[in-house]
Amino acid sequence: MFDGSYYPKSLEEEEFENWLEKGRLSKIGYTFLLVVWDALEEMYLPIYIEDRNAIASYELYPYATGQEALIAVYDLYSEARIALPS
Repeated sequence: MFDGSYYPKSLEEEEFENWLEKGRLSKIGYTFLLVVWDALEEMYLPIYIEDRNAIASYELYPYATGQEALIAVYDLYSEARIALPS
């Protein structure tokens, strides 16, 4: 996933599937999986949130000025990618 020159590096499909499963199994009741790029560690991180409004607290890749940048958002249950403002 996330192959191509736009993204900082690719993400293994199996790892992504594991993130979805972990989010669905959580007792907290998360709704969304955020795929975040950590520029310092040079790796993707899964961030789980319950409320769609929390998405706004992340800066979009490649425009982020901090250590973390939002790459994509997925609904944990439908696995649909949520469109982000450009």
